[in-house]
Amino acid sequence: MNRLAGKVALVTGAGRGIGAAIARAFVAEGAAVVLAELDLDTAQATAKDIAAAYANARVLAVKTDVTQSASVQSAVSEAERTFGPVDVLVNNAGINVFADPLTMTDDDWRRCFAVDLDGVWNGCRAVLPGMVERRAGSIVNIASTHAFQIIPGCFPYPVAKHGVIGLTRALGIEYAPKNVRVNAIAPGYIETQLTHDWWNAQPDPDAARRATLELPPMKRIGKPEEVAMTAVFLASDEAPFINASCITIDGGRTALHHE
Repeated sequence: MNRLAGKVALVTGAGRGIGAAIARAFVAEGAAVVLAELDLDTAQATAKDIAAAYANARVLAVKTDVTQSASVQSAVSEAERTFGPVDVLVNNAGINVFADPLTMTDDDWRRCFAVDLDGVWNGCRAVLPGMVERRAGSIVNIASTHAFQIIPGCFPYPVAKHGVIGLTRALGIEYAPKNVRVNAIAPGYIETQLTHDWWNAQPDPDAARRATLELPPMKRIGKPEEVAMTAVFLASDEAPFINASCITIDGGRTALHHE
């Protein structure tokens, strides 16, 4: 399968979860992939697993702090030195910050936005000049269904994710004349380690898991690989007229008014 043959991709937060699944899917489709990850050990382990799974895999792990523009630019420069110009950027790195609005600290607010919104902008800003110059490129921002639906107790995470959608749409329109596409994916509940950690933190983990599985009309939650294949589509030449858009992956949950 070669839907991304010849392309160079950089994926932030690619050490585990959705990011790791995207990196793996991109390599499987022929791309050279840089795993830009704060936890370098995790990224290197994931890169090693991917390299073992695919012959002639071109994959590299680079320590990256998305909250620091210089760190992101350094990762892009490393990608260019190793594989060539970056054709695809996936801004996947993110953290959950859930707090009561009136008791949340200033540090929590800044930490949420530094990773979940500033980190996306830092990635876009690092790759856009090259993409504009070459008049080609695809940016995929991993948003969330929190970007358009609110769950009580999750502040300020949805505020940052609303910003990701705004950033996606604004940049998509700004650079459309340069043939650079900027899109987003909004996953709902996906079975990642973060989801398992949340279940395990509840008083009754099994009950919490069952309740989550009951939410989507399909009566299951998504898999990281299902998000990854949508990222492949948006990154590929199969989606040349999709721009400034967001694809929701939640098994139909956000379309459901009530049971």
